[in-house]
Amino acid sequence: MNSSFVKKSVALAVLAATAPLAAFAQQSSVQLYGIVDAAVRHTTNEGPTKSGKTQMIGGGMSQSRWGIKVEEDLGSGTKALVELEHRFNTDTGEKDTTAPFFQLAYVGLQGPYGRLTMGRQWNVLFDVVTSTYASFPYSPYMDAYKPELGMAVGARTSNQLKYLIATPDRKWVGALQYSFGENNDTKDLEAGFPGNAAALPGLIQQRTLATLSGGAVKTMGGYLRYSANDLALGGGYLRTELPGSTKVDAWTLGGSYRTGPWYFNAGYGLNKAKFDTPNSPLSPVNVRNAVDRALLNAYWSGQTNGGFQSGDADKRQLFKVGFGYQITPQLNLGMHYFRGKQTGSVSGNFNSTANFVVAAADYAFSKRTDAYLAIDRTSISGGQGTVLDNTSGARSRTGFTVGLRHRF
Repeated sequence: MNSSFVKKSVALAVLAATAPLAAFAQQSSVQLYGIVDAAVRHTTNEGPTKSGKTQMIGGGMSQSRWGIKVEEDLGSGTKALVELEHRFNTDTGEKDTTAPFFQLAYVGLQGPYGRLTMGRQWNVLFDVVTSTYASFPYSPYMDAYKPELGMAVGARTSNQLKYLIATPDRKWVGALQYSFGENNDTKDLEAGFPGNAAALPGLIQQRTLATLSGGAVKTMGGYLRYSANDLALGGGYLRTELPGSTKVDAWTLGGSYRTGPWYFNAGYGLNKAKFDTPNSPLSPVNVRNAVDRALLNAYWSGQTNGGFQSGDADKRQLFKVGFGYQITPQLNLGMHYFRGKQTGSVSGNFNSTANFVVAAADYAFSKRTDAYLAIDRTSISGGQGTVLDNTSGARSRTGFTVGLRHRF
């Protein structure tokens, strides 16, 4: 048999067998992405003796992460979407103990009539703030110091349906979200009350951690944003029902403007919790409120997530204003001021005001690698029960952060 004929026949057979795979490769894409960020941070008034603390942290400007994005073209302008994202601490290599392994995990469809996604996703408050009036033009926020995220009711939501739609030119973008509570409630704790009173603090801590680590909460809300000619405006609303049935209404509104090397932004956020009133010390409402107050305090507290303890307060507002200036193509400077106001404390000990200031410089060695230096200051006035953290009892703190970040 002619050897040339055999070679051609084999080549044609291989081509025919691999053609479907080649077509599939053209229709689908898989992207691996990530950020590795490490920094050294010193804070004053830290610890039981307020002697301060110097440490390496696994993310100063950004939290370290790796993720996978998948897109498949289904034809007729429709595609399937998948995203999985894991976050970790660069200093130890471990994941955040208060978060699930995948902090984002969703699947969806996108077509001519919008995008529908299902799973654990960013909530609408986070979406509108970071896309419309982010604190810094080169990073939506500074991970080591982010008072604005304390107003986002956890920022991510599990068991979420999200529908997003935009005009063809994307001047207008809107989204709606709904998530399922899936019976994450306090009925088991209420059934044992008051017999379980001694063990209740530990049980509440476990329930709070479980909810923060990807547990279900019922939510519904949406946002709308407009952007054109370097101007962006947006607002959002989210109602969250906590495990004890307390409803938290959260609003945000703000905008940003770019002109030449300048970037300006301003915003406002409001969280209002509606706790039930118990009719006696033995009422199960006390258990529900205790669980929900612990969770709300976790959302609001900490120097990187809202700034101070909530106590028995039920309302918090945050005003923010800031600017950025690009001195050279490599060097960016930015400064941001936040003013928080907390009210609704029955005891009066947690009606307070907090001021947050952060200034940062970022130098880009390339499109993927940059170094940064930041200084921040927090101070609290008002109710004597309001502190930055219960360990130190401090009401003021200064932080210094220097770090390196690489994106891929």
